[in-house]
Amino acid sequence: MHLSDHSLSQLDETYVQALDEARLRGLSLRLLEDLKEARERLRQNPTNRSRPPSSRAPWERPSAGDEEPSDDADVEANLPAQDRDAPDAASAPPDEPPDPPETPAPEHAASKPEKPKRKPGKPPGALGFGRTQVFKAHETIIHRPETCAACAEALPAQAPSVADAGFQSVDLVWGDPEQLGLHLQVTDHRFHDTLCGCGHHTRARPGEGLVDDPTLEPVALSEWRLVGPGLATLIVALPLRFRMSYRRIAEFLHDWLGLNLSVGTLDRTLREAAAAAVPLEKELIEAVVASDLLPVDETSWPQGAELLWRWVFTSATTTLFVVAKRGREVLDRLLPGFAGWRMSDGWQAYRHFPQRLRGWAHLTRKAQGLIESFDREAQAFGHQVQTTFDTLIGAIHAARDGPPVDLPIRHAALLNELHAACVRLLGHRHAKTHALAVELWNDWDAIFRVLENPQWPLTNNDAERALRHWVIARRIMMGTRCEAGSRAFALLASVIDTCRQRGHVPWRYLAGVIAKRRAGRAAAALPDPMPGL
Repeated sequence: MHLSDHSLSQLDETYVQALDEARLRGLSLRLLEDLKEARERLRQNPTNRSRPPSSRAPWERPSAGDEEPSDDADVEANLPAQDRDAPDAASAPPDEPPDPPETPAPEHAASKPEKPKRKPGKPPGALGFGRTQVFKAHETIIHRPETCAACAEALPAQAPSVADAGFQSVDLVWGDPEQLGLHLQVTDHRFHDTLCGCGHHTRARPGEGLVDDPTLEPVALSEWRLVGPGLATLIVALPLRFRMSYRRIAEFLHDWLGLNLSVGTLDRTLREAAAAAVPLEKELIEAVVASDLLPVDETSWPQGAELLWRWVFTSATTTLFVVAKRGREVLDRLLPGFAGWRMSDGWQAYRHFPQRLRGWAHLTRKAQGLIESFDREAQAFGHQVQTTFDTLIGAIHAARDGPPVDLPIRHAALLNELHAACVRLLGHRHAKTHALAVELWNDWDAIFRVLENPQWPLTNNDAERALRHWVIARRIMMGTRCEAGSRAFALLASVIDTCRQRGHVPWRYLAGVIAKRRAGRAAAALPDPMPGL
């Protein structure tokens, strides 16, 4: 919107008649754009916008027999599971059975006067809820409008103005390299109402950004926030890097920084940080698609009552996390233009990719399991597999440091013997022997393709190490509660891990992204890898 309610209330026939033709045309165009935007907002509903069904007007809602499920969420909609409070025992269940029919009272019984029904809401005189902590500001920043909202002329610095609104923000300030430690800084922001020469009053307003992902709505990007960008990154770091619950974070901020923040404020801050990082996802995907070698892995991830999977795609300088279902369509949707080599485990969904590499760590562990079994044929097969891999690993390491050598031809006899053993043991009575023979036979080309290029890795450890942190977090957090929580955690974790891969501390960069997106500006691109990485 170009014109606020305050600006629009000053426009009348006298003001419009006094404008010259150029200014009148400019005002008309701004009014036309505002009118179109207002009409579009009026037409928004749950069928064309990410709004819950409860936002419908009463006359637009379905009948009682066709009632749609509620999509309302409370303040802690995407809290980790350990932050969810048990329902109040005194509260009624969501679907109470109807009251039984009243038995008519005897005629001789005295009728009792009915108690008047209390109006819903807070009783008059009851204490409300609000912030009780009083901050002493370290500095005051005056915000004045730069141009007139009506005539679009520049407003001089000496134009008459008066403070109209303001708020306080608390931000985390990093000390200089010579000064260790962190401290909080409180800033008073004052927004002025300035008088233009045309007679119009224009108010300075805090910046607002556009949330590009409907999954994260109704969170908003705005400079009118108590939590500054630097403090927001600390709130992001504590749950994502140090696996702390929101209530433990609130305790930490109170005890160590003397700051009282509610769980709801912490939740909104995390979701706003994720909304600020949404434009970076495209850059992350493009960097992953452009890589020559891409290790891929996944682990289970609870989202409420639904079991999903946390995927990781990690190249030399980029890591991308995604929470989604487990299936081939996820890979096709996320990486449609990927032309490099994928490094993965033996899950069958990966087998349709022609350019695929298999890690050897799982296979050698399975071979060791056969060696420790009580079946003699299984033990012999396990020794054969282990010996083959040990021989090839030594040859690959030697080829990396020495002159080029054709490993597939040099070790063709060894590979032929193992392949014949796999074919012979298909359908073996020992289940694990049969399973390893089938796995080697199915993925033969993907497993031993590394012999063609000894510089390729032998394991999928990069992807597995990227997921290890979240496997531990899953045990502590029990996953996330809703799609917005999963989306926020995946986006922020991708940005944080990518910055670290490229040799940069992520928190100052993320603070700059939040600050720019709150002001309505584009986020800075991800930092380039440091020299030598």
